[in-house]
Amino acid sequence: MSGAAARAGYDVVILGGGVAGCVLAARLSEDPGRTVCLLEAGQDYGPERQAWPQKVLNARALPRDDVWERHAPVHRIRARILGGSSCINGCWNTWGSEADHAEWAGAGGPRWTASAMEPFRRRAVEQMELRPVPDHEHSVWSRAALSGARELGYGEVDMAAPGGGPGYGTPLLNAVGGLRWNAAFAYLHAARPRPNLTIIGGAVVDRMTVRAGRVHGVDVAVDGRRTTVHGDTFLLASGTFGSPAVLMRSGIGPADHLTETGIRPEIDLPGVGAHLIDQPGVFVPLTPTRGLNASLAAKEEAGELYVNRMLIRAASPRCPEGSWDLHINPSAGPPLFGRLPLGQYEAGISALLMKPASRGRVRLRSADPTEDPDIDPAFLTDPEGHDVAVMRAGLAIVEELAASTALKSLAGPADGHSPRSLPDEELRARAGTYWHPVGTCAMGRPEDPLAVVDGEARVRGVANLRVVDASVLPTVPAANTQLPVLAVAEMLADSLRN
Repeated sequence: MSGAAARAGYDVVILGGGVAGCVLAARLSEDPGRTVCLLEAGQDYGPERQAWPQKVLNARALPRDDVWERHAPVHRIRARILGGSSCINGCWNTWGSEADHAEWAGAGGPRWTASAMEPFRRRAVEQMELRPVPDHEHSVWSRAALSGARELGYGEVDMAAPGGGPGYGTPLLNAVGGLRWNAAFAYLHAARPRPNLTIIGGAVVDRMTVRAGRVHGVDVAVDGRRTTVHGDTFLLASGTFGSPAVLMRSGIGPADHLTETGIRPEIDLPGVGAHLIDQPGVFVPLTPTRGLNASLAAKEEAGELYVNRMLIRAASPRCPEGSWDLHINPSAGPPLFGRLPLGQYEAGISALLMKPASRGRVRLRSADPTEDPDIDPAFLTDPEGHDVAVMRAGLAIVEELAASTALKSLAGPADGHSPRSLPDEELRARAGTYWHPVGTCAMGRPEDPLAVVDGEARVRGVANLRVVDASVLPTVPAANTQLPVLAVAEMLADSLRN
């Protein structure tokens, strides 16, 4: 715990210390007259960077210690640590298309347009100290992929700014010299000493007490001890999987499901936990040459090996003009899962579906907060077959890139089979995830029966409760979601301050 000692009540209680929660806590506590409490289920390693685990600080790896489920399927990986996904992800920050903002504005109003959100995108870039990829961080594979993209006819685009269409480029990074600069560092370092801010780690949210359309308190287990935290305004920021689970345990959600789970429905909101959207991908392995393995080994020995530092935004034949619906991601380095003998590396190219039509869902297994939710991403399952068709188009681009002059000299086909020709079921079985889930507390217009929040993130039927995280996005942006979520949290914090 940091900041002031725990109070009987707060002006604002934030449930979840991930990316959005860190933004909210920092911005709202800038007003010394407002008391703020930030609750995080995972560990708060404190204000001193050297006290944080090296795995969390290492921007070259994807740490998996501070997560909710240690040995779960990949689509279930979710951070359990102050700073949230910014502590375990790839440190990539990209921005979506004009079409993404048109979709959001259609559901939430004009504050969600690209122009209205631009000041908050810039604010997030500055606060997170996002930086371009330094030239020395490109491996021989990454440089070859840049050449391959040019050979295929793609032009260079700014991946983290508005505008542009298909093209190649590099993300902005929340990492400096191999150090992962997470949201807890960026947003909370200056905020921690404020006497009006209380940060409580190891605080697992059970349920909110909802009566007569208001939240009156939240039941929390802090390091195993039960307590109730009271407040005037509650901001739920527990993520696309956690936020709907908290709502449902609190009696806010689809009434039939709540009743079946042994929870008394307080507010029937059928959209809670519905409308899950994530970005699936298929990895096409390649066989590195001895020369590529040797070059990667030398780069790793120098402490400068990154699996990838570039990507391609591509458009399938189904993509609207001027936008993109695919990321093509070439990678080479230590395997994401498992191990290889010393001096050998994994190489390949992923096709990642950025604007899927398929919809999954999150449901409770029980009312017990320690039991993980039932998560079904439903990858590549839309009835019209849109997602399978776009994935096949992406895999065709993967094959073209692998055959480019620069890349084919470094790696060859791993086998004789083309993934894009696989039957649908086998293609679905190959699908992994880009780890960008959204939509389970989606915002929408008053006439939308599945809308959970409005354009101000206010939960329907609850006067003092808002959801502020990726779960409110009604569609997934054609981007990695960290920067968009930072900007959304900045925008909504700004509206709460006024």
